[in-house]
Amino acid sequence: KTGVKIGSNNTIREYSTIHRASVGGEGVTSIGNGNFFMAYVHVAHDCKIGNSVIMANVATLAGHVLIEDHAVIGGLVAIHQFTRIGAYSMVGGFSGVGQDIPPYMIASGARAKLFGLNAIGLKRYGFADSTINELKKAYKILFREKRTLQDAIQKIQEDLPYTDEIKHLIEFIQKNKRGICR
Repeated sequence: KTGVKIGSNNTIREYSTIHRASVGGEGVTSIGNGNFFMAYVHVAHDCKIGNSVIMANVATLAGHVLIEDHAVIGGLVAIHQFTRIGAYSMVGGFSGVGQDIPPYMIASGARAKLFGLNAIGLKRYGFADSTINELKKAYKILFREKRTLQDAIQKIQEDLPYTDEIKHLIEFIQKNKRGICR
């Protein structure tokens, strides 16, 4: 048995498609609460979408994609199967996403790459300046210094306060299977 579970207060615009889970998959395609799917959005089988996600026109998810809360997916974005998009991240329009986008980041491009912390988005969501500054430091350690991910994670754990946001960022990276967009 397979199905689709859609939460409350979602806006799903014209010609959007949401597919039920596949046989042998996880049993349900799930969409949380308060999401906004613009026209022609496609959600394939076995996807998990959190709460307050925005997907602009013609954003397309392959199967088994996970999108965490408060992510923004631009128009004409294609996301590869089994890819994860982290909380409060933003993917710029006309991007192809083949690797996980960590929480709190901005990514864009034909083969999406990171462009920095989603600082403006975090400010709009009411994150404290101190939290944003710590996430900026973590971003620099992870993606600007020439370190392995394991090295960078260890440095973050040693040098930065282990806030809920830093913890979520590190756990997200450690659970990756498709690779992390860098």
